Amino acid sequence: MLKIYLGFAIILLGMILQAQSNEYNREINDSSKINQPEVKANLRIGGYGEVHFNQPFSSKIRQNGALDVHRLVMLMEYGFNSRARFISEIEFEHVKEVFVEQAYLQYKLNKYIQFHAGLLLIPMGIINGSHEPVSFNGVERPMIDQKISPSTWREAGLGISGTVLPIKMKYQLYLVNGFNGYDGTPHLNGKDGLRGGRQKAAESFISSPDLASRIEYFGIGGFNLGLSGYFGKTESSMYNGIDKADLSTIERADSSVVGISMFGLDARFSRHAFQCKTQLYYISLSNTEQYNVFTAISGIPNNLGSSMTGYYVEAGYNLFHSFKNIKSELIPFIRFEEYNTQFTVSQGILKNKNFNATIITPGVSLKLTSEAVLKADIQFLKTAADPDFLKVLNTGIAVNF
Repeated sequence: MLKIYLGFAIILLGMILQAQSNEYNREINDSSKINQPEVKANLRIGGYGEVHFNQPFSSKIRQNGALDVHRLVMLMEYGFNSRARFISEIEFEHVKEVFVEQAYLQYKLNKYIQFHAGLLLIPMGIINGSHEPVSFNGVERPMIDQKISPSTWREAGLGISGTVLPIKMKYQLYLVNGFNGYDGTPHLNGKDGLRGGRQKAAESFISSPDLASRIEYFGIGGFNLGLSGYFGKTESSMYNGIDKADLSTIERADSSVVGISMFGLDARFSRHAFQCKTQLYYISLSNTEQYNVFTAISGIPNNLGSSMTGYYVEAGYNLFHSFKNIKSELIPFIRFEEYNTQFTVSQGILKNKNFNATIITPGVSLKLTSEAVLKADIQFLKTAADPDFLKVLNTGIAVNF
């Protein structure tokens, strides 16, 4: 595995050096660029936010609703020149929590390659890369982007991205820090999957890097097709300070690590008033039997599954499309999704039917402008353990600026 990572790093370095050399030669041979002033630095400030009201309701039980400034994110981007930029996002969640969501240096090597280094969003699926609340229907993000691919998922790393217009393709390829699988406490389990292992570059540690990638095709009008992949191992504090010749200690440390192979397939289509999208995730986890035993509490094994799946399909229609004088959009939609964090389990683990869920979400989005949206929906959620639907009314506002 180390040889693979070293090979990736060498290839990446070679691509960067080659791209810089080619661009330098073009600039030297292009007399129109001689003595042109360099683009001055610039500062861009923006952000997005959302406020939610969530009201569970039942014919048998009365429950209070919840009002929450779910998140307010401030974007600060600084351009040193026409090639180098620093991009950051500071997130305030639930009024009282502060996180750094992105913080990376971007350098344009040529028109096809950009280099990134810092705190990066993992390019997995639709939502994690484009999670501004005005960009999706529904008050809450799709459930599979919480339970299966844990948005907002970001880690420290480096890599390249770009758009190749001749073939209508976008790509991202990053070497990043992995999930915290064990640091004296296990952070992965059947209920929340991988979500609890996000390190977010907050005093994070690394024992081996992981590989994250995505390609997206947009060559057909109104249609986008994406394929994402994430491969590697979780991180473990057990490797810190151990003797390389102590095989028993290394074997014990190996039991605290889980191998991850994650695949995502997504498609989006919009034509006139109609829009639809779908997304599918499959995660294969290795070494889960050893991990569940190693992280057992009071002799009871952990319940991390050996594979996880999730998907959704969604369709919507802009009722204002035929009214040329109305610039707003009124989009009723419906989304159907399913996820299972214990699609398969290792020997000795009983499947928990509560981890196998179905969610149906009908709702409406009123786009006052493309960057200010009023939302409302009702979520019907049931698990394989309980055939009755839990119903939640959600309303909210979303802005992007």
